[in-house]
Amino acid sequence: MDDFVKINFLGAAGMVTGSKFLIETSEKKILIDCGMFQGLKELRELNWRDLTIDVGSIDVVLLTHGHLDHVGYLPRLLKQGFLGPIIGTAPTLAIAEIILKDSAKIHEEDAEKANKDNYSKHQSALPFYTVKEADKAIEQFQIEMDDKWIYLSEHIAYRFQYNGHIIGATFIELDINGKRFVFSGDIGRTDDYLLSDPKSPEWADFLFIESTYGNKLHPVEDVEEKLANIIRETLNKKGTLIIPSFAVERLQTLMYILWRLYKKNKIPNIPIFIDSPMGNNVLNVFNRFPKWHKLSVEDYQAMCNHMNIIHSYKETWETIDDKRSKIVIAGSGMVTGGRVLTYLQQLIDDPATTVLLVGYQAEGTRGRQLKNGAHEIRFFGKYYPVKATIESIDSLSAHADQQGLIKWMSTIKNRPEQVFLIHGEPSVLDAFRVKIKDTYGWDVSIPKLSDVEKIMI
Repeated sequence: MDDFVKINFLGAAGMVTGSKFLIETSEKKILIDCGMFQGLKELRELNWRDLTIDVGSIDVVLLTHGHLDHVGYLPRLLKQGFLGPIIGTAPTLAIAEIILKDSAKIHEEDAEKANKDNYSKHQSALPFYTVKEADKAIEQFQIEMDDKWIYLSEHIAYRFQYNGHIIGATFIELDINGKRFVFSGDIGRTDDYLLSDPKSPEWADFLFIESTYGNKLHPVEDVEEKLANIIRETLNKKGTLIIPSFAVERLQTLMYILWRLYKKNKIPNIPIFIDSPMGNNVLNVFNRFPKWHKLSVEDYQAMCNHMNIIHSYKETWETIDDKRSKIVIAGSGMVTGGRVLTYLQQLIDDPATTVLLVGYQAEGTRGRQLKNGAHEIRFFGKYYPVKATIESIDSLSAHADQQGLIKWMSTIKNRPEQVFLIHGEPSVLDAFRVKIKDTYGWDVSIPKLSDVEKIMI
């Protein structure tokens, strides 16, 4: 085997989204994650450009977890010539299947709506990929267990290790000719409502670590008390509490917290509507893989029975027309699309409405605009005045904060030859670089998009 490895930073370099890292060796070419860019228009436009590599020569894709910014580019990868297996844990591939199908459906619907209402800047709007193209990617899924070394060739092996964050999520250890490359994926938090604490690596010659909250500590707040107060205020206003939610993990966590609040008599029996077709499918993944989370079968069933699960668009409008005070949890978490837009279109100009943001809001998303105090918001080609109260609970994030990331690295017994900071915004990456240097004295690099790093091994 040749004595070098080439790392191509094809996404999540100098930014949070679009995770894609190509590892080239003389034996295999391995793509770690294959995500879409989200957020700012200039980033989203990158999705439409073909990758600047020979896609057909990639042997395998390894997935850390099923979020869109880690799997959403897979159908385009196939379109550019990828023929190999797409490997992940069983729940990761179950989540990825749901997300790809849902994403493809939204792409098709958005293109159709843009063409019908004539608000596309293009002569004919095209979907980023179709449901049929998503299905082709799903056909190449291959399940592997976690905590088990799998050989790809004589000198290359990999292992998935439990990482919290969302159901099925892992970090990836890749051994190449005796050197260990560790890709953190997205690192979960300790004491999560639904998931066990993430494992952490014991050895890393080359560490690629996410930095989403690399410059922040999650606020110390009583989530249940804050949520209960927001619900009581909504009842006092005789209004609707709209919670835009990520369909994977966040929605299930919110359901669990709301059910707990009701059980403890901290909130009355206010109607709760779950309007996320994708979220409903993710609930089924929790049911299928009980060993990957902490919910008992009894708690899972009681929680689901307490909610009104919406199954059709007709029910969405019936819920909007329902004049009772109510809670609506709807996708998507950063208000980039999904059912939540229909609720906001009708209710965001009502002072009795409260919108609660409960996760990371990427730069350039409607969620970030709302959090920053936007007086109007644009969707479906029109502007809508924001008269609703905007609240946020930042401590519900599924990402480890700076303290959690530093702790996650503390189990590494050796001094890594190089640490690469990925999956973070520029100011965050630099602050995290300084923190790692001060804490461990390690050499830290911040790669940019399209950088290629040649490593001698």
